Amino acid sequence: MGSLSTLKEADQQLIRLLADGQFRSGSQLGEVLGVSRAAVWKRAQRLNDFGLALESVKGKGYRLAQPIELLDAEYLQDYLSKTVTPVDLHYSLITDSTNADALAASNQAGRPAVFMAECQLAGRGRRGRQWQSPFAANHYLSVRYPIQGGFGALGGLSLAVGVAVADALTSIQPGMPVGLKWPNDLLVHGAKLGGVLIELAGEMDGRVDVVVGVGLNGRMTAAQAEQIDQRWTDLASVMDQLPTRTQVAAEVLSRLLIMLEEFSTQGFAPLVSRYERYDQVAGKTVKVQSAEQVLTGVAAGVSADGALRLETAEGLKELYGGEVSLRIQ
Repeated sequence: MGSLSTLKEADQQLIRLLADGQFRSGSQLGEVLGVSRAAVWKRAQRLNDFGLALESVKGKGYRLAQPIELLDAEYLQDYLSKTVTPVDLHYSLITDSTNADALAASNQAGRPAVFMAECQLAGRGRRGRQWQSPFAANHYLSVRYPIQGGFGALGGLSLAVGVAVADALTSIQPGMPVGLKWPNDLLVHGAKLGGVLIELAGEMDGRVDVVVGVGLNGRMTAAQAEQIDQRWTDLASVMDQLPTRTQVAAEVLSRLLIMLEEFSTQGFAPLVSRYERYDQVAGKTVKVQSAEQVLTGVAAGVSADGALRLETAEGLKELYGGEVSLRIQ
């Protein structure tokens, strides 16, 4: 993909003009953009660098091979601020990483900040993995949130985030068989639908700013997902009627913000029973690998601080997230 610095304002405007998949002539586009037809051609070719397949037909002009549905950031800012809590919402067509944006931002106001993008050039998953982030196909959301109590108050946060996202999806489609795999995966029928990445932005005045990153597969082609090294699925495949990307983002973000407010005062303990409803690991034989050890046992649920309870040959052990990998045997 092209570098972020090459996506100029005119490129972004061109993407918005072509988002509906309809043909527009070079002269029409040039008039709106205030550039020549030759400059339109150069900008149109550049869209291929960002994974946007472009068609050019003599006498018709340009169009995207597949229409794209852009998020309505103004609606989301207004909706969240009026129905949940005042937030600072930052929206980009393309960024390196929404989590990186959240980590780099100053949050001296001490209120939630939301970071969203249509595409990530350097999206990150857990354990240093790359998160595939094609343009306007999925959801890339990060929330920077102040929590009182310091680092010790964050036990179980990734599980709580999973509960909030699963609640959001099942509220959109009741009965949707979404499940959670400790410590951070969202699954449907054993295939990965999304993931959670928690990072710490720093501690100040008795509070810690956490960055909660959520990636959800929305509508991906096989070509876009060819570098994913595990079974995957997307919302288009598992929902009877796919809502707009803005509707999905609104529900997920509102549930996340409500959960974070509760978590900041009560921690994970009140959410354990809700987590159990989605738990895809409990009762199954699993192998948990970390840098120090590999353990095999039967998963026995989670503790009030988010630890995985594992029945092993040596007895019951409690394992925490971080740099670990869990595989169901």
